[in-house]
Amino acid sequence: MDAKRVVELLYWRDVKTTGVVFGAALLLLLSLTVCSIVSVCSYIGLALLSVTICFRIYKGILQAIQKSDEGHPFKQYLDQEVALSEDMVHKYSDMVLAKLNKTIGELRRLFLVEDLVDSIKFAVLMWILTYVGALFNGLTLLILGVIGVFSCPIVYEKHQAQIDHYLALVNNQIKDIVGKIQAKVPGMKRKTE
Repeated sequence: MDAKRVVELLYWRDVKTTGVVFGAALLLLLSLTVCSIVSVCSYIGLALLSVTICFRIYKGILQAIQKSDEGHPFKQYLDQEVALSEDMVHKYSDMVLAKLNKTIGELRRLFLVEDLVDSIKFAVLMWILTYVGALFNGLTLLILGVIGVFSCPIVYEKHQAQIDHYLALVNNQIKDIVGKIQAKVPGMKRKTE
């Protein structure tokens, strides 16, 4: 899926498609809060098999009654190639490897305190996440993330001017506070790049 299609999906350009994707993702995540992933996958597989088996039997009975020979109802799907190409696997595995290496390098930089300010910011983030983790489990955060991903872009698009104004005010306040802290604490001045 290319970036343009993802943007169209998140901005609800095609309401029907976005609704199906959003609903299916939310239903899957909510199902996982009640049942284990093995149970959810099994139920989805059973539901899909029930529909396809019933459809195949229905088409077989119709063909027998009408004395027609249309063949297998899913023949066009059975004839399609579903294998992944080596090029695609290499392309995406190279992308994942590059991101993983970059992440490992960044974590090494933060944990070994290459830049004191960045490491302190990271420590504050980890401290905040301990409180978030105490309030929510990972699945709840994932559900909230899916809801946010599908709702924030459209809200931002409709109210961009007001949101940008308040974000600029908050950003200026944060820069002022960080500047004051950096000026008062020795060794926290940011390196000029």
